Amino acid sequence: MTRSVRRTRRTLQLAGASVAALLALSACSSSSDDSSAKTKSDTSSSASPKLSGSITVFAAASLKESFTTLKSDFEKAHPGTTVNFSFGGSDTLAAQITSGAPADVFASASPKTMAIVTDKKDNATAPATFVRNQLEIATLPGNPDKISSLKDLTKSSLKVVLCDKTVPCGAAAQKALDASKLKLTPVSYEEDVKSALNKVVLKEADAAVVYKTDVKAAGSKVEGVEFPESANAINDYPITLLKDAPNPAVAKAFIALVQSAEGQQVLTDAGFLKP
Repeated sequence: MTRSVRRTRRTLQLAGASVAALLALSACSSSSDDSSAKTKSDTSSSASPKLSGSITVFAAASLKESFTTLKSDFEKAHPGTTVNFSFGGSDTLAAQITSGAPADVFASASPKTMAIVTDKKDNATAPATFVRNQLEIATLPGNPDKISSLKDLTKSSLKVVLCDKTVPCGAAAQKALDASKLKLTPVSYEEDVKSALNKVVLKEADAAVVYKTDVKAAGSKVEGVEFPESANAINDYPITLLKDAPNPAVAKAFIALVQSAEGQQVLTDAGFLKP
């Protein structure tokens, strides 16, 4: 065999080896890319699981309007989910939870009523304050009795309604009265803030001490009168995931919405104070 022929054969062998190497490298790279893409896809899928099913939220009566708005936003963002509510006095709701009532989330109008649940270790997460609320006097439209202060409510000619002292709005009202050294005997103590407000709306009472948020929600049905003593009786509102929550994934997502910038804006628009 001539030197020229051997040189040609060796060149062809080297070229074939190079092609084989490039093909192997390409296959390896493709496999790596596929694996990487699959990993990213799997990670994305696991990071944002599709939420479904219903949750039950036990919430203070004063949260009714804002939480109902958040329910609509949440269900639109997560098709296939349903948020159900049980609104009422925080003390009553807390007692129901500790008695075994099935619920996923508890949003209370005071740390004291939240403690009823946490003392029994019925919470799954540490309660977090998400808003605060301040008292206001609700009067009949136009304020015909010319009520301008907390002291005015002590007039014997007025029919005044308060929340029960065990309810956060009632405890806050009593705190403001005690700080002012005022004694007030209401015509009735109501089980929650909405019931107290409704007495004025129905003209069964001349005035009620409720939250600013409730006065705002009632619109033209009542008139609000601010009083300086309310600044010393502001309630913090804590929220928590409950220990035996039937649907914790959806419950956590709803709590996240409440605490988000979007949720906070809805609550601020309703008259709540930032935490």
